[in-house]
Amino acid sequence: MYEDICNLLNNGEVPNLFPLEEKAKIVEEVSNYMPVGTMNQKYGYFVSKCKENLHLVLCMSPVGEGFRRRIRTFPGLVNCTTIDWFLPWPEEALRY
Repeated sequence: MYEDICNLLNNGEVPNLFPLEEKAKIVEEVSNYMPVGTMNQKYGYFVSKCKENLHLVLCMSPVGEGFRRRIRTFPGLVNCTTIDWFLPWPEEALRY
């Protein structure tokens, strides 16, 4: 799951998410907005529009070793996000 989220954050898409038939349907629909171009250009246009309109909310507790391990393994969780602190953190979270 974290790999897919990082791919969304870094690239705007999850590799191999759509089978070829669905990808062809997407390109066909995009042809209404972008009549000229190759299949890859039209799919790239689709991905760029998805990136512009995608909003993703992740909620995690910073307490414990699990959080540190995820951040080290998937640096996109820090590099491609804005961190908002909404509530005071517990004392245990502030010791790590």
